Amino acid sequence: MDERDEILELLRENARYSTADLARMTGLDEAAVEDTVAALEEEGAVVGYRAVVDPAKLDPEPVQALVECNVTLDRETSYDDIADRLGRFPEVESLRLVSGDYDFALEVEAETMGEVSRFVSEKVAPVPEITQTVTHYVMETYKTNGHLFDETREDDRLSYSP
Repeated sequence: MDERDEILELLRENARYSTADLARMTGLDEAAVEDTVAALEEEGAVVGYRAVVDPAKLDPEPVQALVECNVTLDRETSYDDIADRLGRFPEVESLRLVSGDYDFALEVEAETMGEVSRFVSEKVAPVPEITQTVTHYVMETYKTNGHLFDETREDDRLSYSP
């Protein structure tokens, strides 16, 4: 593994590592670490730093949904054009072109289920190339961005025995 890959792996693990931490863990000097990180940022390989937040620990807990979108392309419109339009909405946390039964997978976040519903019906579904949407509300998040959340959470479902 070269120094770029090693630094990227460490930043994925914890973006709050200091330059000194990264230098110590990689065996590089701090100037080399700073140069490598700066190059990764300039190339667009590293586009930002963000905290991984457990939504269950927030009050109020945000509503998250996965939205599947099917599209029909025309000669003037590409997947990139549609992605550019959808990606500009602040409610869209992530957007991916996928293979399978649908074309785009959106992760959406809002304060209420009604806001998510209105966003999908008023902003996403009216996009002319979008032919169908299916919304799945997230019930529980166990792991995101490689981080496993509290493994000791209580299961609040009622038990059932016939």
